[in-house]
Amino acid sequence: MAHHKSAIKRIRTNEDRRLRNRQNRSQMRTVIKKWHDLVDEGKLDEARTALPALMSKMMKSASKGAINKHSAARRVSRFSLELNRAAKANG
Repeated sequence: MAHHKSAIKRIRTNEDRRLRNRQNRSQMRTVIKKWHDLVDEGKLDEARTALPALMSKMMKSASKGAINKHSAARRVSRFSLELNRAAKANG
């Protein structure tokens, strides 16, 4: 257990940030799963309209520090590619 006042505060703030990041990542994963379900079911129009919300959630998570910004950019790019491939396959 920490003895210094500043160390005690750091423990408290780190716990707050951990919980906030955990909640943010959980919400992000939920949006991703729902989007993947739309693509898998062939509801490409709905997936296309949901993509900006997905991108926004990813970038917001990155800006808050819940995930790395490069990771968010890579995943957003892959979501776009996945949607384009699904659209091309459905012709």
